[in-house]
Amino acid sequence: MKYAIVEISGRQFWIETGKYYDLNRIPTELGKEIVLNRVLLVNDEGQISIGKPYLEHVQIKGKVLEHLRDTKKIVYKMRPKKKTRKKQGHRQDLTRVLIEDINIVK
Repeated sequence: MKYAIVEISGRQFWIETGKYYDLNRIPTELGKEIVLNRVLLVNDEGQISIGKPYLEHVQIKGKVLEHLRDTKKIVYKMRPKKKTRKKQGHRQDLTRVLIEDINIVK
């Protein structure tokens, strides 16, 4: 089983081929190929490579499937005994990316 740990927009994801992941909004068109190059770790059939901090010889290719929005998160702030309350909702913009290939260049 081949997998990688990748840093994307300040978060780390466990990536496998053939699966899709919801990432923070990537400003690209639908169907376009993207290359993820901030690879922290790769496991290739038991051969583990760890980057310091990143691996330069690994490229992960993905395809943008769709742009969507996450479910609504409620933010509620209240100061007791002051009669102040503030209720906000937030929906994060996301991009769904299908991981097609984890390529190790030697």
